[in-house]
Amino acid sequence: MSQQTTGTDDTGRGHLLVHDPTLRDGHHAVRHQLTAAQLRGYAEAADAAGVPVVEVGHGNGLGASSLQAGPARLSDEEMLSVVREALPHSRMGVFMLPGWGTMRDLRRAVAHGADVVRIGTHCTEADLAERHLGLLREAGVEAHGVLLMSHMASPAQLADQCARLVSYGAQGVGILDSSGHYLPADVTARIAAMRAAVDVPVMFHGHNNLGMAVANSVAAAEAGADILDACARGFGAGAGNTQLEVLVPVLARMGWRTGIDVYRLLDAADVAERELMPKPPTIDSVGIVSGLAGVFSGFKNRVLDISARQDVDPRDVFFELGRRQAVAGQEDLIVDVAVGLRERRAGRGGQTG
Repeated sequence: MSQQTTGTDDTGRGHLLVHDPTLRDGHHAVRHQLTAAQLRGYAEAADAAGVPVVEVGHGNGLGASSLQAGPARLSDEEMLSVVREALPHSRMGVFMLPGWGTMRDLRRAVAHGADVVRIGTHCTEADLAERHLGLLREAGVEAHGVLLMSHMASPAQLADQCARLVSYGAQGVGILDSSGHYLPADVTARIAAMRAAVDVPVMFHGHNNLGMAVANSVAAAEAGADILDACARGFGAGAGNTQLEVLVPVLARMGWRTGIDVYRLLDAADVAERELMPKPPTIDSVGIVSGLAGVFSGFKNRVLDISARQDVDPRDVFFELGRRQAVAGQEDLIVDVAVGLRERRAGRGGQTG
């Protein structure tokens, strides 16, 4: 793809690395039910477009297939094997949350050819990643530490947590806007603080609950981020992620280089829409409320299901989860909240009847 065709200016801002978690974060949107053929088809298209890193797995990462987080159609080993074979050029990434995944899961991922492994923790609990990052460094795999629900921490707190991750062996650090809560100024402050605190690549992963994912990703790049996450058609939890085939041309227009072929990237996005999803993510009412409440986007389907069973408003459930500062891994709390809302409603009805 020529610079003229992508609309690139010649400001020479430098290179940005794009990670594509379509086949991991997108799993949330389809209840972790992608087939081997779907994984292979998209991975081949992303590889042909020159996407540097393609991430695969259960939406909650290695070892997370369960009744609590949702059982996946395929095992971790099956997903990794299929995608590894489909990526002759791109690197394969995986994600793990301690508590869902184990050291054994990490060793298996390495054995199946994972090139980049991200260990995620809650934004103030970087210490939980220490043993896992150490194992990965010993295995010679590129290891990153990333902080979830990062809107719950201040820029200074995130910078401190990132410095700890680097001390444990992380070769890259980053933050996830897990609920799509940020505005660009929020991102700028946090990425700038992290950039000043570490000398390794810094990453930003956006969600689109408030329609700000591309703008937030650009703000991250301008504040010093080296790695940006984005998914084809925004395929991801809740209202979806930063839209990959929009982000890359926008970056090109602003003078950043990604090494991705835009025409083939658009082809890959078409494959994703046609083969992976019933429909592209939309910013619906529940998604907006999830972003406003600051609640993990991956809770959406579970909140809708449980709210329907308990006959309560899912928006009320999201705001109560936000007040309780619920985080990924606390899916059982959704039931408690919904039941509590129903019982409070019944109590009010009894008082006025």
